[in-house]
Amino acid sequence: MYAIIETGGKQIKVEAGQTIYIEKLDAAEGDVVTFDQVLFVGGDNVKVGSPLVEGASVTAKVEKQGRAKKITVFKYKAKKNYRKKQGHRQPYTKLVVDAINA
Repeated sequence: MYAIIETGGKQIKVEAGQTIYIEKLDAAEGDVVTFDQVLFVGGDNVKVGSPLVEGASVTAKVEKQGRAKKITVFKYKAKKNYRKKQGHRQPYTKLVVDAINA
């Protein structure tokens, strides 16, 4: 059984036992997080929401809060002596999906 949830402005396909990385949530390590915005539940009994599936939820446990690898952002305009270099590290939350309640 799998589900498609919406979090952080993105849609993510999840299965029980799967590890996922999502946009940072305000939760401590070890907390249990419930996602109520379930768009689709697949498997033997398929449920499609319009836009959300009624009564469906996904529970997951927060494993880690972290930051991704640094990327370099370099802006440049030819012949105008404009150069701007900056770095960015995106914060994330690592989750382990416990159950899909449909």
